[in-house]
Amino acid sequence: MKTIAVAPSVLSLDYSQFEKQCQALNDSEAEYLHFDVMDGHFVPNLTFGSDILKGFKKVCPQLIMDVHLMIEDPYSFIESFAKAGADLITFHYEAVDPAKISELIDYIHSFHIKAGISIKPKTDVSVLEQWLDQLDLVLIMSVEPGFGGQKFMCDMLDKVRFLRKQIDENDYHCLIEIDGGINHETSELAKNAGVDILVAGSYVFKGNIQENIRSLK
Repeated sequence: MKTIAVAPSVLSLDYSQFEKQCQALNDSEAEYLHFDVMDGHFVPNLTFGSDILKGFKKVCPQLIMDVHLMIEDPYSFIESFAKAGADLITFHYEAVDPAKISELIDYIHSFHIKAGISIKPKTDVSVLEQWLDQLDLVLIMSVEPGFGGQKFMCDMLDKVRFLRKQIDENDYHCLIEIDGGINHETSELAKNAGVDILVAGSYVFKGNIQENIRSLK
């Protein structure tokens, strides 16, 4: 059976229990830590900058720092997050001139970290085909980006299936990540469609973190 990776989203972490919950993450089977960076423009919410990432890097050093830039100008923030300890930076297709995407991927790679691209639910996944050989990851949003706790959009799994076919047939190294409405039930649907990494926020941090992560795997 295919191994699935879990990326808890710190958007849902209870910051009044920061140390306790970070320790639970360290003791869990999670491989990644997911950072939803929002600027209040590209999406209608505002979260955190690179200094927060530095803090998590210190307390969860063994986790892969997975940064998702939901911002209008990703280019301007890549260097600060790379230097803060990001291992992977994902930007949105909708935020960038398509003619500049290859250049942006190369810029992220210049910091010796991995590069990903994400699409909103209304964006056709086929627009990404031309960059799959350059990317390390594609992030499919299974909710509208900007807020946690939304209901999973099952029709987004068709995008996952399309990517899985393209990646496998061409022997690309690109991983498929999905974010939004992930719980025990929807994680099974995502796994069956061909996802490699599950991003989960509310489901992970409500209750026993270690058990919740184990149930996703």
